[in-house]
Amino acid sequence: MSKLDESNLKTVAQNRKARHDYFILDSFECGIVLTGTEIKSVRAGNLNLKDSYAILDNNLEVWLTGMHISPYEKGTYYNHDPERDRKLLLHKHEIIRLRSKIREKGLTLVPLSVYIKNGRRAKIQLAIVKGRTVHDKRDLIAERDAKRDMARAFRDRVRD
Repeated sequence: MSKLDESNLKTVAQNRKARHDYFILDSFECGIVLTGTEIKSVRAGNLNLKDSYAILDNNLEVWLTGMHISPYEKGTYYNHDPERDRKLLLHKHEIIRLRSKIREKGLTLVPLSVYIKNGRRAKIQLAIVKGRTVHDKRDLIAERDAKRDMARAFRDRVRD
């Protein structure tokens, strides 16, 4: 599974809620099958990843469910269904590896971001995640606030 290279990427949408609600164990890049009006809408940034997830079916295929891509505003009657399931493109050995990891208790597949790679292809950064408890979320918020306070105190001290 390939890691992301930051060059030639145009991030279209991010799933910030996923980073708050889940522990990210592993992430990787995969392609997505889109129609003509869908890719135009994605390039315009008219999509939402909130509450979306990926599922594995018995035919060794991965489907993204819950991603909303708004209809293309200049499209005609060929416009797409905004809430349809979209097929993700992965190699067979990657899907088999994912299936073995997902069978563990409490793990799921969640998209973290959608981006355009090399100005041509829409890609999704998919992650294997484990849910956080309310206690974990509180610790994360407290840790982030402490870091912010330390940075603020350091910055104020440098000014004096």
